[in-house]
Amino acid sequence: MNANELRSKYIDFFVSKGHVRIEGKSLLPENDPTVLFTTAGMHPLVPYLLGEPHPAGKRLVDYQKCIRTGDIDAVGDPSHLTFFEMLGNWSLGDYFKDGAIEMSFEFLTSPQWLGIPVEKIGVTVFAGEAGIPRDEEAAAAWRRMGIPEERIRYLGREDNWWGPAGTTGPCGPDSEMFIDMGHEPCGSDCGPGCPCGKWLEVWNDVFMQYNKNAQGEYLPLERTCVDTGMGIERTVTIMNGKKSVYDTEIFAPIIAAVEKASGYVYGTDAGKDRSVRIICDHVRSATFILGDPKAVSPSNVGAGYVLRRLVRRAVRHSRKLGMEGLLSPIARSVVEKFAGPYPELVENSPFIMEEFDREGEKFLETLQKGEHEFQKLLPSLKKDPRGIMSGRLAFKLYDTYGFPIEITEELAAEQALKVNREEFDEAFKKHQDLSRAGGSQIFKGGLGDQGEMAVKYHTATHLLHKALKMVLGDHVAQRGSNITAERMRFDFSHGGPMKDEELRRVEAIVNEQIRRDLPVTMEVMSLEAAKESGAIALFGEKYESQVKVYTMGDFSREVCGGPHVEHTGVLGAFTIQKEQSSSAGIRRIRAVLT
Repeated sequence: MNANELRSKYIDFFVSKGHVRIEGKSLLPENDPTVLFTTAGMHPLVPYLLGEPHPAGKRLVDYQKCIRTGDIDAVGDPSHLTFFEMLGNWSLGDYFKDGAIEMSFEFLTSPQWLGIPVEKIGVTVFAGEAGIPRDEEAAAAWRRMGIPEERIRYLGREDNWWGPAGTTGPCGPDSEMFIDMGHEPCGSDCGPGCPCGKWLEVWNDVFMQYNKNAQGEYLPLERTCVDTGMGIERTVTIMNGKKSVYDTEIFAPIIAAVEKASGYVYGTDAGKDRSVRIICDHVRSATFILGDPKAVSPSNVGAGYVLRRLVRRAVRHSRKLGMEGLLSPIARSVVEKFAGPYPELVENSPFIMEEFDREGEKFLETLQKGEHEFQKLLPSLKKDPRGIMSGRLAFKLYDTYGFPIEITEELAAEQALKVNREEFDEAFKKHQDLSRAGGSQIFKGGLGDQGEMAVKYHTATHLLHKALKMVLGDHVAQRGSNITAERMRFDFSHGGPMKDEELRRVEAIVNEQIRRDLPVTMEVMSLEAAKESGAIALFGEKYESQVKVYTMGDFSREVCGGPHVEHTGVLGAFTIQKEQSSSAGIRRIRAVLT
């Protein structure tokens, strides 16, 4: 079974079970400052899991592109990826454990769908702790499906508990499904969930049935939800009996493009194979980031820095394989492979290739200078009996030549040296290394917990968007926003810096609408009707057939998922703190409410 077949079967199965197919969202999350990228299939649905009604109803299914950079240094082994696709289905206050488990079992085992033999399936359920009972309800449901007791394991919070997304909020036990790969057990206690490789996880059903409050208490939710996730790459690997995700048809044309460009045949040298895998993963990830409708360009901060690191690490490993050219031919193979499910890659293909070539050329110059300087330092570095490279020297390479610390660490490791990272970080001072923060919390607040100030800031973005159109013209379109409980950041399309008088006019218009205390109302309608009614639809969003339209008096009308305040008068005073360039053709405003 290939990825396209799995994707189609999954959607078709859940549509046949009354789910509505919704569109996967951008890789760059809207109004969520807690992460740089969309990290899971459920990420764009957090407001609905927290209680917002979804315009498509209570049963949903989709596939979602995701980026996780927490394991970026492990990429190159046979399994780790930074970009992956998640299949997911959701129940928003509809079916719960029995329904989710019955459908999961049917999709896995029915000959019409995946046809996995029942005897190869094992599961784990929550063992119970911290005053929460073990999940006998889920275990009983699996028994009814025919899973014997010896293939049902009870595991603790580390393995079978999800959430909350922040410090408080919805959370609950989960049940993971595993496939027996046919190896001998590692011991008498070997079973589903054992990390030895005999059992590989294929799917996870999360049962959101508790709300964790500020006192740390877990209170039963009145409206329970189900959130499930199945990784396409891992499932295709298992279904085809492969040992590595890189051995599947998903990566075949990308590996072929690397082989063509390098002359190296994959599978003949372990060290070079690692470089091939790094190039394939990093180019695929960077292509999807650049091909996203809300794409960022390589830069030194945030998501742009992660993108830069992906491209530059791929460039360095391409040189190890003797590839003299740039990486755009590899990126082109990614676009061709994924054009069907992700047409935005084709639409944005010129931008993707242009950015790959620009960043590649820029980095090749940096790399040559930095590597030359590193080689000059090497004789003295090797004299250190501790095998440690000074962090000050590493910072000099960064500060003088733009040589990334991660590349310095890789070069040092190849010479059995370690970089004094603490010393480097101290020298680095005001700069911030975000390369390892892609999957972790980097700001407080955000819409994940629907905090009061976050909701106010989200509402204010609508007023700002309309005010910018009034002052600058209809070409203005929102290109992203980032909200914390302390401030808002709003990106929009515009050709150059705003004048002071323009900023003052925008600020005055927003504050006038706040003073007018406009009512904020919501209607659900078709996307076509919303556009006909004059509602603004955000650039780059993939919308469902039914959408929410939020209207603010006679001033603003916009397609949006919410949540919002009920009257603009509660927003307080709106102040623009800064207006600056974000990237080519994109401006950025930072503002506060007081």
